[in-house]
Amino acid sequence: MKKSKSLLLMIAIVLVIGTVLAGCGGNKNNANSGTNAAATTAPEGSTNTGTTGDEKLAADQTLRVNLTAEPPTFNPAQAQDSQANTVLKTMYEGLTRMNDETGQAEPGIAEKWDISADGLVYTFHLRDAQWSNGDPVEAADFVRAWKIVLDPNTDPTAPYAYQLYYLKNGEEYYTKKVADFNEVGVKAVDAKTLEVTLKAPTPYFLGLLSFYTYYPVHKSVEGNAKWATSKDTMITNGAFTLTEWTTGQSLQVSKNDKYWDAANIKLAKIDFSLVNSGATELLSYKNGELDRAGAPHGEIPQEQVPIVQKELPNEFQRKGIASTYYYEFNITEKPFNNVKIRKALAMTVNRQSLIDNVAQGGQLPAFGYVPPGIAGADGEYRTAVKDDYFKEDTEEAKKLLAEGLAEEGLTALPPVELSYNTSEGHKKIALAVADMWKQALGITVNTVNQEWAVFIDNRQNLNYQIARAGWTADYNDPMTFLDMWVTGGGNNDTGYANPEYDKLIQEAKTSSDLAKRQELFAKAEKMIIQDDMILIPFYYYTNNSLTKEYLKGVTLDFSGAIDFTRAYLLEH
Repeated sequence: MKKSKSLLLMIAIVLVIGTVLAGCGGNKNNANSGTNAAATTAPEGSTNTGTTGDEKLAADQTLRVNLTAEPPTFNPAQAQDSQANTVLKTMYEGLTRMNDETGQAEPGIAEKWDISADGLVYTFHLRDAQWSNGDPVEAADFVRAWKIVLDPNTDPTAPYAYQLYYLKNGEEYYTKKVADFNEVGVKAVDAKTLEVTLKAPTPYFLGLLSFYTYYPVHKSVEGNAKWATSKDTMITNGAFTLTEWTTGQSLQVSKNDKYWDAANIKLAKIDFSLVNSGATELLSYKNGELDRAGAPHGEIPQEQVPIVQKELPNEFQRKGIASTYYYEFNITEKPFNNVKIRKALAMTVNRQSLIDNVAQGGQLPAFGYVPPGIAGADGEYRTAVKDDYFKEDTEEAKKLLAEGLAEEGLTALPPVELSYNTSEGHKKIALAVADMWKQALGITVNTVNQEWAVFIDNRQNLNYQIARAGWTADYNDPMTFLDMWVTGGGNNDTGYANPEYDKLIQEAKTSSDLAKRQELFAKAEKMIIQDDMILIPFYYYTNNSLTKEYLKGVTLDFSGAIDFTRAYLLEH
């Protein structure tokens, strides 16, 4: 999100040039996704020496940042949130990495690749890389990891299993229509060659490969279901390894000398404190105890954003990101099974007031689900497909509520439970929205605060009525926002099951016609917002943060996902 619409559009124009990975969509115009069988290569890692001109590195290369919540898991197959993404990105590397400057996929563990003329077969040639224990990273490590993600018997099942449905027979294996994993489109040709066969050409596939669900795992995970619960059993292949972990208090990752590009890693350590108070985080930053504060890993109190923007203009940063803040319904529970009641609640939220008086981060009101900055058939999707699926209208909302209640045999809506995860910002928004619903519709709302892991578990198990949510692009394509709502989807926490919607998404996944895909996406988005209103979009995010002037090399992609691996500290 941007501070202004003009800035948002400027950044969006830049973004649609290439594929950019986030932390939680891919570009149809990715030059590396082509349909000819040409080998694709990129520079060997970063050439940044960590200094420019008169800059001198600080003697202590320990970066200090805060996480507002402890990652629920360090297992790439189970991860599904931004906090896990932030830490996992330091510890693992996929076949590709995303270059945040060019917006293109570049070599990670794969030093080069070949793509067949029909765009279905990718042959990845792995570089000489090692796990943190010195074992070589091999093609079999990717096969193992992807099998775990797609294994229908994994408990719990991988929430992002559907991200591997792009593989030939990936979905069929997960749904037990295919019993032999050898029929899935991934195989180790030899130790350093991985062959991947897709179900259909996927222009953003190279970008998707840098996402954590596609990370490899070491052979030691076999037979050890709890391998990701202890630093002593986590063998990683990224720039850092987990060296300290005090549950609920702090994490520490240290430089992995076995990492293939270790010569270009300047940080010795990253210390993550675990504090869910934005006020405490901001105070720690001002006191010099943190080198960076704010999104996506931390939080600046909303009322402090305009203040620090003026007080610390050289350290404050605002970046528009492809991410949406919304509330979702458990549509399997009465009375929220009634679409008229859901629509009434959506129409009585004053989004601009919420932004101006509560969020205070320069966000943009949202009346759709796919945010600006996501590529469409020709330019930006949100430019071509307007988010005008509904309007704020209190009088119409009152009529819809009355009709919906009558259909459910009710004369009034019972007290509503609104859940949110621990955050001062989420709490303020929840209280503001509850007041809007009270004033407009006479509804009593009980707000319920829950610790992050508990909150996620309750959402996944439909143990809620209305819950706070947010979604950030995993790759630069509308699919990353829309395929999550298919029946039984790992991140579909609403209970929504619509065969017509499923058909639209499946058709979009198998089509290479960009205009046709955009038409299908528009129909699908209309279905979940205008027709069925399974969620209430509030605003498109901005990423507000503070960074000390001596901290360099931190990168944010268009979705707001952060990468600390090439960061460094100057003398100060």
